[in-house]
Amino acid sequence: MLDYLTIGTIVNVHGVHGEVKVYPDTDDVNRFRKLKSVLLFSGGVRKKVEVRGVKFTNKLVVLKLEGIDDRDAADRLRGTELQVERKDAIELPEGRHFIGDLIGCRVVEDNGNLLGPITDVLQGPSCDLYEVDCDGKKLLIPVLDGVVLSVDIANETVEVKLPAGLREIYL
Repeated sequence: MLDYLTIGTIVNVHGVHGEVKVYPDTDDVNRFRKLKSVLLFSGGVRKKVEVRGVKFTNKLVVLKLEGIDDRDAADRLRGTELQVERKDAIELPEGRHFIGDLIGCRVVEDNGNLLGPITDVLQGPSCDLYEVDCDGKKLLIPVLDGVVLSVDIANETVEVKLPAGLREIYL
């Protein structure tokens, strides 16, 4: 499991006083209201900064961070990931998992056939999709009851029962 969880990425500046626009990587954007501090992660380096203000605009979160006081300083943060330590992460409901914990998990069919690792989780309007690398081919598996049978983060394994015809479409 990851020690740090990415909760968003700085995508732009907002105004002239150093605020940044953040694309949230979380189902619950209201979690930003509770942030007292955040880790800026860029170039392999993490730096803890205090959060001084939070606003919401369209699908983005606008943050005022301590020490970022003008547009130029904010612009230099473009592309920076915002992270929290796992101990500070929100508690997920039963059966839910952090995307970062799913990436890299081996996907195994109910018959024992290894499909490959999860390379991404796509969040769709009706259900999420696990993107699995099957020998260089991408397989999209819907995250639905009866399809995803079990998720074992500790052993990095996800067991699935592929819907009829899915294998033929992708593989």
